[in-house]
Amino acid sequence: MSPEGRGIATGHLPAEAGGDTFRILHVSTGNVCRSPITERLTRHALSHRLGGLVHGDLIVESAGTWGHEGAPMEANAAAVLADFGADASGFTGRELLDEHVIRADLVLTATRDHRAQVISMGHSAGLRTFTLKEFTRLVRAIDPATLPPLDDGMAERARALVRAAAALRGWLLAPSPDADEVYDPYGAPITFFRSIGDEINQALDPVVTALTGVTAVR
Repeated sequence: MSPEGRGIATGHLPAEAGGDTFRILHVSTGNVCRSPITERLTRHALSHRLGGLVHGDLIVESAGTWGHEGAPMEANAAAVLADFGADASGFTGRELLDEHVIRADLVLTATRDHRAQVISMGHSAGLRTFTLKEFTRLVRAIDPATLPPLDDGMAERARALVRAAAALRGWLLAPSPDADEVYDPYGAPITFFRSIGDEINQALDPVVTALTGVTAVR
């Protein structure tokens, strides 16, 4: 499948002619555990908040720094997605390429090492690449009233969110090095996969709230 179509959520609203597109790229190592879970949970949460209609100008995808090109996601990862009611179907792993980084407006990585690898690829990726948990910490500090309304377009709101997070990065440091890590469950039992799934879901919650302006129904 070409990168152009990868990760576009189902049930999306058609983008306006000439409208912006905002791409979120989730990165882990093999692209069979953490980043597939994060990709599909992001899409699921966006669809849930927006009543099943995800704006066509928002694309969510994933890749791996040592990606298992063409591989299915791990069975335990698919089971975790099922726990959340998210769709695991049709997924195939990808190796991270320059074009993925070039096209991404926001790169969210599982670990600091992944973040460093993405930034080392160049393409002015530093200001738009964060670990997932780092981005969550920064987003929590941003007043949503300072972001453009969703009526102005999801892409415009998302870009403003990334700029605000980048501006805060030097001021809101992690309490510990481990605080920004999502550890690899590859080869672990389903119980550990589920703990990682919960961790990812909790980290995504404030991000999706900021993107959509809609708080999750508990």
